[in-house]
Amino acid sequence: MTKMVRIALAQVSPRLRETEANIETARRVVAEYPEADLIAFPELFLSGYTVTDVDELAVRLDSPELESLADMAREHATALIVGAAERVSDGVANSAVCVGERGELVAVYRKVQLYGGDESDAFVVGNELLVVELCGIKVGLMICFDVEFPEVARSLARAGAELLVTISANMEPFGNDHAVFASARALENGLSHAYVNQVGPGEKGLVFTGGSTIVSPDGEVHAQADSVGETVLNARLSLPMKSSVREDYLSQLRFPMPQVSNVP
Repeated sequence: MTKMVRIALAQVSPRLRETEANIETARRVVAEYPEADLIAFPELFLSGYTVTDVDELAVRLDSPELESLADMAREHATALIVGAAERVSDGVANSAVCVGERGELVAVYRKVQLYGGDESDAFVVGNELLVVELCGIKVGLMICFDVEFPEVARSLARAGAELLVTISANMEPFGNDHAVFASARALENGLSHAYVNQVGPGEKGLVFTGGSTIVSPDGEVHAQADSVGETVLNARLSLPMKSSVREDYLSQLRFPMPQVSNVP
């Protein structure tokens, strides 16, 4: 059974270390797109992307900041996926907070593939992948560097995801990398993929590359943003969507795979 879902991706430039200002940005976007069933915001959106003193920026799941997100979702009957530094028992996680259309906290995904030593020093690593039901669709979540590992998206697909969603803070010189990965993860798993990225300048000379996109299981672009400038992408998707011309890789995958021989 398919469902028509209206998805919006907020390619924005969060204000660094100004959580309240970023909440107001979210409030504006949600109010301007009341028809959306699901709106996704970039990685670490609430604080802006940083690996410096993240303990000062971390929010708890019962914090007023997340209550504000819940109020927005409830008022407009819109599910939200929002990047945040989350305070957990052993430190701070780089998280994707999922709020349902009735304002309930549905789930939290904590980034599994932290990028480099700086992120690994700043954040505790997530220990499980997540498929969560939002607006009636099973969503497989990734955060930025996760998308560069085929095994992550494949695991989500095998677990029943009907849509892949990646929230990102990808920066120069890696814009083209994520353009390729966003399409590849859709094609190889036979799933639509919504990829939202920050845009504009960041701390310490970082420049975020935008390029948010929504692609079909055939790699067809439903919506595409430039590498500069804030924008909100909109698309109406019939989900789950399957390719009409390509093989269903998941159903034909031999698993476990054959052994690999190493010949000297």
